[in-house]
Amino acid sequence: MKSIPEALCNAVVGLVVSWAITFYALPLWGLTPSASASLGITACYFVVSFARSWAIREAFRKWGS
Repeated sequence: MKSIPEALCNAVVGLVVSWAITFYALPLWGLTPSASASLGITACYFVVSFARSWAIREAFRKWGS
């Protein structure tokens, strides 16, 4: 259970960075930036990032690395 807070912290930091990059990168692709569009895209990345981080940590813990 200790890996959940670590994975969550990692994902939250990624969430903030991802939102900022998405918000400022959308205009580079010719898209209109909005907080809601950035939040939607970032939320998807957040969920995937958290699940990936947790799964990898659990796999390494299970196999003793």
